[in-house]
Amino acid sequence: MSTTDAVAFWDRHYAARPAADNPQPNARLTETVTGLTPGHALDLGCGAGGDALWLARQGWHVTATDISAVAVERLTTLAHSHGLGDRVNAVRHDLHTSFPPGGFDLICAHYLHTPLDLDRAAVLRAAAHALRPGGRLLVVDHGSAAPWSWDQDADTYYPSPQEVAASLELAPQTWTIERADTPRRTATGPDGRAAEVTDHVLLVRRTA
Repeated sequence: MSTTDAVAFWDRHYAARPAADNPQPNARLTETVTGLTPGHALDLGCGAGGDALWLARQGWHVTATDISAVAVERLTTLAHSHGLGDRVNAVRHDLHTSFPPGGFDLICAHYLHTPLDLDRAAVLRAAAHALRPGGRLLVVDHGSAAPWSWDQDADTYYPSPQEVAASLELAPQTWTIERADTPRRTATGPDGRAAEVTDHVLLVRRTA
């Protein structure tokens, strides 16, 4: 599927949802990042912008990317309305053909799933290589489908954190796996429904 089709899909996805005034961060981000020294962060697939705004409030300078122009424009407006315009730079990248330049102390990819063509392993491998020494890559994937998810295919396979790590083919002398587990939590969907879901969490640190 072409980039144009992917943009149209995700623009429709976000346009169908009302813009949140104060989107909340993902739980795996806050539990992982709290206590880290703020630096430069990259948010891959920023969506509604809750993670980027939370990071900015903690003192991080954030580059937030999404394939959807709707998501990027909404986050830009939100960042300015919350007085965080100098800490959040929202830019559109499809990640399939373009990746944000520079080095980062933290890169997070929360639920970077799509029904469209995307070489996820290549994207996450590029992210690992974009880390500065001591920087961390946090990958949080769905381990189950919430009732409100766009993907309700019963045959969907959810790779384990260990499988995701193996697909990145990272040299152990340069990158260290700090976490690879499958915790459960209670999530709340856009319509207010609550459900127990499984997350697949991978945390990689660049050591050299």
